[in-house]
Amino acid sequence: MLLSASPHPSPPEDSPGSRVQSPGSKAEPKAENDPRESGAAAPDVLPDRFFRHLVFNLRNGVLAITRDGRIAAMNSIAYRVLGLQPRQTDLGRSYLEVLQDCPEVVRIVQSAFETSDLPNRAELRLRKSGRAIGYTISKIHDDSRAEVGLTLFVKDLTRVEQIEERQRLRDRLATLGGMAATIAHEVKNPLASIEIMAGTLRRQLKDRPEAMETLSEIIKESKLANSIVVEVLEFVRPIRLQVEPVVVGEVVRDAIDTLELGASQVQVDVDKDVPELMADASQLRQLLTNLITNAIEAMEPEGTVYVRVSHVAEDAELASAGQPMPAQVTIEVRDQGIGISEGDLERIFSPFFTTKPKGTGLGLSIVRKVVDAHDGIIEAASAPGRGTTFRVTLPVVKAGPFLQKSIYGTHSRR
Repeated sequence: MLLSASPHPSPPEDSPGSRVQSPGSKAEPKAENDPRESGAAAPDVLPDRFFRHLVFNLRNGVLAITRDGRIAAMNSIAYRVLGLQPRQTDLGRSYLEVLQDCPEVVRIVQSAFETSDLPNRAELRLRKSGRAIGYTISKIHDDSRAEVGLTLFVKDLTRVEQIEERQRLRDRLATLGGMAATIAHEVKNPLASIEIMAGTLRRQLKDRPEAMETLSEIIKESKLANSIVVEVLEFVRPIRLQVEPVVVGEVVRDAIDTLELGASQVQVDVDKDVPELMADASQLRQLLTNLITNAIEAMEPEGTVYVRVSHVAEDAELASAGQPMPAQVTIEVRDQGIGISEGDLERIFSPFFTTKPKGTGLGLSIVRKVVDAHDGIIEAASAPGRGTTFRVTLPVVKAGPFLQKSIYGTHSRR
């Protein structure tokens, strides 16, 4: 509590009057641990409301549980990170009921009550949402050091994990790219020679049908091999974005117009509030063409591909690594195909991995490379028999002064 000043200030401690007692007066008893003796000021007593505001305004998720297993406090970030819907009746309920959709967290809390060896920093993945969660647990003790509960601090590490994975992929691709470029250049020249010589022989052997058929097959296979080499060279070549203001809905429609087959199977839904992106329109068009083409090829002719473009406004509460989540544009491409197995889903963005009989395995690798160049994120969700959804998330970057003055110019972000 705050101490009020006396209207009659006492004499200084070093003055004689400070030690003089009136006759018959008794010395004031000294309280044990009296703050006046130690020179410390008496602490202010803050209302419980202050500490409640403190908990509910933290940037990390906080979950406090009493020793008998009841929820004592849970802020909005904790609900959001764990993927739960907040309810006013949660306070006082058993954590087993409130966290029943997060069995991984329930197991952590149960083991924390049973042991004194608590993790300072640990991670887990929520199976339901796929989010990577960092967490810390600490015990709560009262004044007599008796254990009265525990506190669980949680933080969404999904974006951090994605950034780290993207960097690891870049490192792998840099090594692979140097090797692939060398091999591709060495193979390209012999392929060109084979195609030229086969064409010369075909002109000289017009009167021999069996030889003409064989030479035509050689030329055909040489061109196929050359196209693969060209694709490899395109894949390993660094991307330099030609950045300009881009209307995403227009790019989506342009990509559909370039399709040779299946354009009628595509349905597009673009939210009205989607802002312009500072991006490379040509690269985005290639990205969308690849994703939509893959979706069409994965379906029966009567299937439908759904393309949805939406805007996610900036949200400070969705903080990651201490940074607010910036405004974003998401592009979802969803098909009604046969789906992808869990094992294949983990490898679909790896170079040269393909399930197609004649595929090169570079299409989705190039897509991911384009997304990375735009500082975006691409995710895939699928299950056998349930189709596949690719979600591309791109940050909304405002145009700088030099772009606002020269809208039609081209600039490289990197």
